[in-house]
Amino acid sequence: MAKTKKKPSGGDYGYNRQARFRYELLDRLEVGIVLSGTEVKSLRTHGVAMGDAYVDVRRGELWLQNLRIEPYAPAAMNNHLPDRPRKLLAHRREIDRLLGQAKQEGLTLVPTRIYPKDRRIKVEIALARGKNVADKREDIKRRDQQREMQRALRESRR
Repeated sequence: MAKTKKKPSGGDYGYNRQARFRYELLDRLEVGIVLSGTEVKSLRTHGVAMGDAYVDVRRGELWLQNLRIEPYAPAAMNNHLPDRPRKLLAHRREIDRLLGQAKQEGLTLVPTRIYPKDRRIKVEIALARGKNVADKREDIKRRDQQREMQRALRESRR
C-alpha cells in the first residue's frame, strides 16, 4: 500500500505577526476574498507572505495589496501572478463604516490573518493606528515581564 502525503494541519493559512507589533488593532472584520484556483491550492500548502500587506480602497471597493501567494508548482503554465491585487468582498454598510473610521487621523486597514471557513477562504482585516517607538518599547517590556512571571511560577512549582 502506498503512503499518503500528509496534509497541512488546519487553522490559519497565513498570519500577519508584524501587524500586532506595528499597529494598535482597534476593530476587526471578516471579509471574503476573490481568488483563482491555483491561489487556493497554494494557500492550502501555506504558500503565503503577509508581511507588508495592506488594504486599499478604490472606487468604493476594498483591494488587498502586497499579499504574496507563491505560485503553485504543479500548475506550471496556468499559474497566477504572485503579487497581484486581490478584491475583498464585504457589504456596502461595512465598507462605508470602515471608510468613515479610517478617515480619522492615523488609521489604516491591515489584514491580520487568512483562514478557511465553511469551504471558503476568509481574510480578517483590522482598523489600526500606528504605534510610535515608545509604545513598541512598552509592549516589549510588558511581554518580558510576563515571561519572567511565567518562568518564576514554573520554577516555584518544581
